[in-house]
Amino acid sequence: MDHNSASSQKRGPRCPICGRPTQAAYRPFCSKRCADIDLGRWLGGKYAIAVTEDDDEDGLKPDDVVPENGRDVH
Repeated sequence: MDHNSASSQKRGPRCPICGRPTQAAYRPFCSKRCADIDLGRWLGGKYAIAVTEDDDEDGLKPDDVVPENGRDVH
């Protein structure tokens, strides 16, 4: 077995930004730079969870309007 294949089998956790081995002080990143890049992506809105606006938490559709007095507004 040559040196390259042995070292590739011993890979530990890798930085999700650049792929280098992680450093304990910045885990899961390899450096402050990569941690800051990730933070910038979060703050810039690049990471988002897709949602559908079918029902609100009260079960109403977004177009449903319920007046406070309970009567129909039409």
